[in-house]
Amino acid sequence: MASITSKRKKSITQHWLLNSMGVFTILLLIIEVVLIIVVKDYYYSSAKQYVNSKMNVVIGAITNYSESSGVNYSSELRSIVENYEDKDKIEIMAIDTAGDVAITSSGFLPSLDTSVEDLTRARSNSTGTASAVFELPTGEKVLAVTSMLPPGNNEYEAVRMLVSLKSIDGQIIFLAIIMTLIMLCIIGLVFFSGSFFIKSIVYPVRQIGEVARKFAKGDFSQRIEKANEDELGELCDSINYMANELSNSEAMKNEFISSVSHELRTPLTAIKGWSETLASIDDKEMSRKGLRVISSETERLSQMVEELLDFSRIQDGRLTLQMDRIDILAELAETVLIYQERAKITGITLDYYEPEMLPFVMGDKNRIKQVFINIVDNAIKYSDKGGRVSVEAYEQDGDICVTVSDTGLGISNEDLPKIKTKFFKANHTRRGSGIGLAVADEIITMHGGVLSLNSEMGIGTTVMITLPTIEPMKKNENIETVNVEVISTSDEPTDEQ
Repeated sequence: MASITSKRKKSITQHWLLNSMGVFTILLLIIEVVLIIVVKDYYYSSAKQYVNSKMNVVIGAITNYSESSGVNYSSELRSIVENYEDKDKIEIMAIDTAGDVAITSSGFLPSLDTSVEDLTRARSNSTGTASAVFELPTGEKVLAVTSMLPPGNNEYEAVRMLVSLKSIDGQIIFLAIIMTLIMLCIIGLVFFSGSFFIKSIVYPVRQIGEVARKFAKGDFSQRIEKANEDELGELCDSINYMANELSNSEAMKNEFISSVSHELRTPLTAIKGWSETLASIDDKEMSRKGLRVISSETERLSQMVEELLDFSRIQDGRLTLQMDRIDILAELAETVLIYQERAKITGITLDYYEPEMLPFVMGDKNRIKQVFINIVDNAIKYSDKGGRVSVEAYEQDGDICVTVSDTGLGISNEDLPKIKTKFFKANHTRRGSGIGLAVADEIITMHGGVLSLNSEMGIGTTVMITLPTIEPMKKNENIETVNVEVISTSDEPTDEQ
């Protein structure tokens, strides 16, 4: 695993070097080459203009001598070449009609293999002037400018000027070195800043990967340290939040498994014990009591299995509703009737405030009844002997509201926001799997309604179910309230308490 991580880190760095630093470096190299070419052309053009200006002066003087009849043309030309004032910078030559160098300002004739490209160009050029850059046999680079002499003499054909480019090339090389150093500094700065940026990404990502692998193994104890307030910081917050949620879910799952195991073990123990008892005795009264216990515990097991199946369907998105027009009051009254006997046995006062009629709703009557059963069962289950449970239904703002209130244990402010979470149980002393309310909330939500809770420790809990009606009831319809009160007189709790 470590080698895989190392390779992944290396690939990220290589990706950055190839795609960012590589392109940036090539771009800088292209810019440097273009700048060197531009500088070289500028310096060479300046040198060419300088030599051309000197050549124009010389050609002008020679032309004046050729037009004067009393002047020895050849002698004056020789004098101009040999006594040229800038011969320390520029070497001037006179070329005869045979194409050979006849006179030089330095007094030394060039070697025979010296290029005469500029002379060849000047002969074919309409302006009579041409230039060329080449290397002498000694290896020195020079700029040569040749201008053809005016016709009329039979001895000399052209004048040639040569200037060394050594100092210019040295200056160009110096500028190229400066530009290269600047480019290297820029590349180094970008590399180090980019490396720091890459590290600021790679290290947190590596840490995230290490912590995520621990999460995958079920270890939610570690958290990712948030270094900066940026996108990576938001990712760290999200992963830490996910870890908290997974940790809570894991804890609730473990609590759920423990709770369900206990809930399953209790009725199974009762069923097994009474079965063995019934098999060994011949007492009709005891047999009837045992059968009632077995029937009651079997019902508890069946209800728990149904809750688990419903929860599984909800998780997989397989819970379907058989929608139809239903009468809420019929389902609610049937639920109250079911729990009248249990309330009487456990010493709970059950009040039912029933209006004469309510608008119809569109829903699945079996699922709605399942929700009512779960809410009323919880109200009785979490109430102590002598407590009171109130069930009420009414219309409000075009919705049907069903409230179930009890005077039981209540729910703490800390647990109230989590009470509808799967597997969560606020009180572990009472029976239940911890998923019934989560299933009920999902069913009501699928009906377009809302299930809300309001509770206070030691005072009680009120659950309100709000469902949209098909058509709101008219305001002038008469509604009567019926109070059904069932008060238990029994002091003996059942095995379900």
